[in-house]
Amino acid sequence: MSARTLLTEAARRLAEAGVESPRVDAELLLAHALGVPRARLLTLDEVPADGAGRFAGLLDQRASRVPLQHLTGTAPFRHLELAVGPGVFVPRPETEQIAGWVLERIAGLTAPTVVDLGSGSGAIALSVAAEHPGARVVAVERDTAAIEWTRLNAGTRAAAGDTPVEVLAGDMTNPGLLRELDGAVDVVVSNPPYVPDDARLPREVADHDPPLALWGGPDGLDVVRGLLVTAARLVRPGGWLGIEHADQQGGALPALVRSAGGWTGVADNPDLVGRPRYTTAQRAGHHAAT
Repeated sequence: MSARTLLTEAARRLAEAGVESPRVDAELLLAHALGVPRARLLTLDEVPADGAGRFAGLLDQRASRVPLQHLTGTAPFRHLELAVGPGVFVPRPETEQIAGWVLERIAGLTAPTVVDLGSGSGAIALSVAAEHPGARVVAVERDTAAIEWTRLNAGTRAAAGDTPVEVLAGDMTNPGLLRELDGAVDVVVSNPPYVPDDARLPREVADHDPPLALWGGPDGLDVVRGLLVTAARLVRPGGWLGIEHADQQGGALPALVRSAGGWTGVADNPDLVGRPRYTTAQRAGHHAAT
């Protein structure tokens, strides 16, 4: 059967199943099944029977709302391809912006220290290490399943020549976490669990992303409250804090940071489509950096 016919039928089936980007997903799955780049599909006439069989199996799973990235085993993030699968939160394109914000904050520093709390796949931490080789980056993750993915991706990037990231098993709300870095961290960044307990989620998220990466209590900010205590201890005067949040928390999270005290320039930042996405603040005190 021709690739074009296969893809047209597959896209229709995924659309009927409620998949958000049916054509793109169909193309990525067919490319994965055939072991070729997606662009190669444009010049492909016939799909071999074994490839079509693999594609059919992947399509069945995607139609039942298994995440695309679990089926291909990878998720793109900035300049990286990260390994993902069951047990780890799949990094989202909108999170690339907070990683970019971290890199802007440390651009003028030769050997900055960055701590990524709740690192998951390692997306933010590994992007910072890849794009600022002088940085010391610590990735903290408490979920025993997720940290296996953090370690796997960290090992892959170190083997590829990036500055190694330190992966630490720990809870971002633990008062004893990283005590040796108190007052010495240039940027604390986090994409924490922030989903309110009563929120309705797409099946890909609800059924497949790990619960520890999602749920944040009645208002979604329970973990963030503990995270703010940790950040206040770690960040040096003049250092920075960045926290990703849900669309509807663009007012609540900045208010929480302001009420915690000790932070200046508290601001909320939109994602690429203009939705409230992450809150940033600078630690009050003397050594203020630009």
